[in-house]
Amino acid sequence: MKEMVIATKNKGKIAEFQQMFAKAGWEVKSLLDYPELPDIEEDGVTFAENAAKKAEVLATHLNQMVIADDSGLVVDALDGRPGVYSARYAGEDKSDTANSEKVLKELVDIPGDDRTARFVCCLAVAKPNRETFFYEGACEGYIAMRATGSNGFGYDPIFYLPELDKTMAQLTAEQKNERSHRAKALKQLLAKKEEWS
Repeated sequence: MKEMVIATKNKGKIAEFQQMFAKAGWEVKSLLDYPELPDIEEDGVTFAENAAKKAEVLATHLNQMVIADDSGLVVDALDGRPGVYSARYAGEDKSDTANSEKVLKELVDIPGDDRTARFVCCLAVAKPNRETFFYEGACEGYIAMRATGSNGFGYDPIFYLPELDKTMAQLTAEQKNERSHRAKALKQLLAKKEEWS
């Protein structure tokens, strides 16, 4: 079985990658398997910059292929925020609940139809001394009036999908993997395996 390293310690993301890549015959390792690796400061102004930096630095350290994602929530009424700051929107302690509550508070006077938003994911695949490849996915929806659901992580409880009349946190893992931003980016990546593998 081929092995790849995913540049994250987020257990929710790791589970999603493992589910997607197991079908393609890849074993997924994460930064939890390499506690000695340095933390990479995400100081880029785009998802692609952050993903590339993480993947390229860690690929050099490990001397093997690394996939990094940078993803987040883009809210139109907030001029694109939280964007690249999604994980730490309410502060550096990275609390999912606090981040969601901050978004809801900022949108308190915004009516439902004007609460358009999307989850965006950019995946970067890096190998030492090789070109870095990028794959992107997006999932369109709205910000709900309140958090609902206990599945998922991050902003899932406040991200509403009108076609299902559910938040992302009310979906099964299978439903989420059919339509999430990360699933779409991963499907692109797997469809172009000959580019990077």
